[in-house]
Parts: sequence; C-alpha cells; structure tokens
Amino acid sequence: MTTTVPMCPVVHFEMPYQDRERAARFYAAVFGWTHQMMGPEMGEYLLVSTVENGPRPGVPPEAPVAAIHGGLYPKDPASPIQHPSVVIAVEDIHAAMARVRTAGGQVLGEPMTIPGVGKYVAFEDTEGNRNSIIQPSMGDQPCAS
Repeated sequence: MTTTVPMCPVVHFEMPYQDRERAARFYAAVFGWTHQMMGPEMGEYLLVSTVENGPRPGVPPEAPVAAIHGGLYPKDPASPIQHPSVVIAVEDIHAAMARVRTAGGQVLGEPMTIPGVGKYVAFEDTEGNRNSIIQPSMGDQPCAS
C-alpha cells in the first residue's frame, strides 16, 4: 500500500489505574520508570518516563526520541484478554518476571520464543492491566536488569 501522509510515531501510552501510588511503585520497582503525580487540575494523572534523554540502546540514532513500534493482532473470542497493551524490553526476562511477582503483579504463563525476535511473556500489573515483556535476541540490550 502506498501512502502520501507522513509516518507518525507512537510517542505515548496510557493505562488505567485503581491505586495511583501502588501503580507508580510497581513500574518503578519492575522497570525503573520514574513518575510525576499530577494534581486534581490535571485529573490526578500519573505521568511516567521510560527512558533517559540521550542515546537509547537498540534504537537507531536517527529514530525520533520516544518513537516506539507497535502491532495489531486479530481478535480471538477464545482469548480472555482483548485490549491494548504495551511490550516492554528487558535484558533478562526471568529477572524481570521475578520483579513483576515481587512488586505484586502476576506473570501470565511461561516465556515463549519468537524466532528472530526474542523471549516474550505477558503479565498483569497491580492495576489489572495486561502488558508484556520481551528479552530481545538481537542487537544491544535495552535496559539493565
């Protein structure tokens, strides 16, 4: 398919929370994300930062800051989870799984190998959001575990 509009990168994600402080603790403990808690004038929003400014391991230097890739999958009535989620790259999937459990989340199954991509497993955070972690099999490691 040919398009004449510019490619617009995904630069933000949102997930709901039930307990803002608990969600902030979970993502700080598991992935090292920093956060800023906004006040009532900003709807009690929890703003998270997932990368430091500067070079990003595994990302081409010409990639726009905060650019991420995404994908869509077919809906499957047999699957219990059919909603948006994010995939977070980690250096060691087993260490990240342990951090998810320690921080109060739940790992959903065992890691599966995606040929040429890496090891992948889904998890549920303390707020009931389903997301995933991946240990890439190629290139620079994305973060320290």
